[in-house]
Amino acid sequence: MTPRPHLLFGDHLGPHFAEPAEDGPDEDAPLVMIESRAVFRRRRFHRAKAHLVLSAMRHRAAELGDRVRLVRADTYLDGLRMALPRRTGGRRTRGRSVTVHHPTSHAALHLASGPAGLTVLPARGFLLGRREFDAWRETRGDGPLRMEDFYRHVRRDHDLLMDGDQPTGGRWNFDHDNREPPPRDARTLGVPAPWTAEEDEIDDEVRHDLDRWERDGDITFLGEDGPRIFPASRREALDALTRFLDHRLAEFGRYEDAILAEDPWMSHSLLSVPLNLGLLDPAECVEGAVRRYREGAAPLASVEGFVRQVAGWREYVWHLYWHFGDDYRRRNALLHRRSVPAWFAELDSAAVTARCLSTTLEQVRRTGWVHHIPRLMVLGSRALQSGWNPAEVTDWFHRAFVDGYDWVMVPNVVGMSQYADGGRMTTKPYTSGGAYIHRMSDLCGGCAYRPGDRVGERACPYTAGYWAFLDRHRERLAHNHRMSRPVAGLDRLDDLPELLEQERRRGSTPP
Repeated sequence: MTPRPHLLFGDHLGPHFAEPAEDGPDEDAPLVMIESRAVFRRRRFHRAKAHLVLSAMRHRAAELGDRVRLVRADTYLDGLRMALPRRTGGRRTRGRSVTVHHPTSHAALHLASGPAGLTVLPARGFLLGRREFDAWRETRGDGPLRMEDFYRHVRRDHDLLMDGDQPTGGRWNFDHDNREPPPRDARTLGVPAPWTAEEDEIDDEVRHDLDRWERDGDITFLGEDGPRIFPASRREALDALTRFLDHRLAEFGRYEDAILAEDPWMSHSLLSVPLNLGLLDPAECVEGAVRRYREGAAPLASVEGFVRQVAGWREYVWHLYWHFGDDYRRRNALLHRRSVPAWFAELDSAAVTARCLSTTLEQVRRTGWVHHIPRLMVLGSRALQSGWNPAEVTDWFHRAFVDGYDWVMVPNVVGMSQYADGGRMTTKPYTSGGAYIHRMSDLCGGCAYRPGDRVGERACPYTAGYWAFLDRHRERLAHNHRMSRPVAGLDRLDDLPELLEQERRRGSTPP
């Protein structure tokens, strides 16, 4: 029997997506990869992201050699028509004779199971399958699907940091140990640098193509491109993983929520990028981290913090994306309608006075990446306090970040960052005044604003914005057990009317 062709999407690039199995492609299945130019025409992505994805696809095609056909087409459907072999009589192979592992977005799944008519195989690249998640969800009854409960389930199910039926160290959660501010007067953490790429001829070819597309005038990009930082091949991804586990994991946990202006990487793994391209499997990441703990090479708090990110939050977000459904992206419980302003959308850091926001936008412009705290408490908090449309904010995060995919950003932005689902995913809005940024970073030093000032020329946009946000949603948040005390604090602000008028005048101007 002739093996059915198997399609590899641009985030299905690791060997586990091409391995034959009962729930995988046929033995010796010919592989197809499609570069769709329309993807970049429809949406304005960060150029570093476009470069990375195309470079990774072409590196994978080079590794696979004659087994794969890389088709460059305008759309995915065009590419499938070009790639499918012909039958006797000239008719093309029917779509159901082509397999693909479960795509990572609702749109791609609709394309695969609808117009393209492919045979969709179970997802790979995650620890828990959909059936396992559904079985866990049923144990929750009508209760909320909280990340902490899910994380403990995954730990037990995969025997991660477990001693029998108890968590290693007697605690499930080491967050208390992993929330330290940066060392005082330090400009960097002083840990070994992360792995970074060395470009090759494939990168040169990609950059040439992107330049040509921009010259043609129908495709434009955000941000800067190059040199490439993140892995674009399986070998590079494994090197990046080993570099983190051997040289950076030990210092990861303690300062994982801290920010230093001159140290954008801190001790973070940067592995979300190869994980989300499919170049790494999460099991090899968390098992490698646990092994370093068992060998005495990394402390438990750091290892638990990393395991929580990969086996907890990443898995949780993936499954909630499918559980909540495609309509979830349109949630807007706070009725935020303002458009994302041009200075933010264009990564115009020079237009911004607030040092924390300017520094973060500049890092995104240069690299397409910042770690989770600048994303949540600087970028996301600014959007939430300003009342920007959560669908626009989600789209921006998807396009501006090299590790941003639909399944990643919809729950993270709609549910976590913008509280647009009204608490379905998290128990409170994640926003704060400038005091939090001042405590957890060195970004307030040298800023034109003062984190303790609510009104006046030096009023911190985050401090004033926080109180204005609470006032705007006072009625809703007063009934939230985690927000009732801050809301009650509004009545103790004798300058609240002045503050609200100040924030009304500021509007969406760069802070």
